[in-house]
Amino acid sequence: MGWMRRVGLAAGAAGWVLALGAQAGEYRAPRTPDGRPDLGGLWDNGSYTKLQRPKELKGGLVPDPAAAKAWSEKVAKHRGVNVGPEDTIGQNDSEFPESGDGLARIRGQLRSSWIVSPADGRVPLSPAGKVLNEAKGTYDNPEERPGLERCVTSAGSSAPLLSAQDANVFQFLLTRDHFVVVSEKNHDVRIIPIGAAGPAKAPPTWTGNSVGRWEGETLVVETDGFRGAPMVRVLGVLQSPASRVVERFSRTAADEILYEFSVTDPTVYAQTWRAEMLFKATKGPQYEYACHEGNYSIVSILAAARQGHQTDDAKPAAAPAVAVAAAGK
Repeated sequence: MGWMRRVGLAAGAAGWVLALGAQAGEYRAPRTPDGRPDLGGLWDNGSYTKLQRPKELKGGLVPDPAAAKAWSEKVAKHRGVNVGPEDTIGQNDSEFPESGDGLARIRGQLRSSWIVSPADGRVPLSPAGKVLNEAKGTYDNPEERPGLERCVTSAGSSAPLLSAQDANVFQFLLTRDHFVVVSEKNHDVRIIPIGAAGPAKAPPTWTGNSVGRWEGETLVVETDGFRGAPMVRVLGVLQSPASRVVERFSRTAADEILYEFSVTDPTVYAQTWRAEMLFKATKGPQYEYACHEGNYSIVSILAAARQGHQTDDAKPAAAPAVAVAAAGK
């Protein structure tokens, strides 16, 4: 009977050790003074992984290892940028050097796109959304120029927080009542109340109106109230007054925040689409992003276009060189 007791004690001890190991393996984020997971700090979402899955990268959401290796080697030649044949002057190489150091891993898996639904990893534009995304707009009306060109929207300026080929550093600050997101690109700031209904009848803004709440260890932020007519925020991603974005911030490691979001807008998308993204801790720093609202070149763009609307008698002999160049931008 003694040996049975010893076996039982050993089994119990082994189970106790395994239980302790399981608990030790569960990451617990550092806490704020009021006991919430601390999301504060500088974070970077630059990566070879982009919002939409490149058509050349085969294998679905989790790419084939050989395909992932070949893809990474290809874009590494241009510091993480998928340079196409249209870039004949090397602009991407010279201006966009901040795309991380490889494809992202989420839950231990390589990812070919941030988008997880639809399954093809592409933004599900509706027919109306496709028309808007492909429209050039007019050059004599500033309201019809893209938001990025006018410096009023950008990849990281509002919900959802997208990664770009440069300026991917974000500063997060968490207090008991607010979550603050400072974007490097366009140096935009979102001040998000937590646990409040938000201001009554808040006017629409470029970044929308956001309200946060806690669900366990995850901060959930819901945003709507975007201003203006439907517009291209960045190529392939549209924004309208009907847009609604739900973001989820979960600190999953000392140097990682899992960022999940969904976007719903029946005016420009055929369905709600979802994405998972990784923010990695960085020492930074954030740099000033000198994009000015209105953009200096808009003067030349409008001037060149409006000269084309004048009668022949009213036109000058030759348009200024700067205006001609801007018109072809």
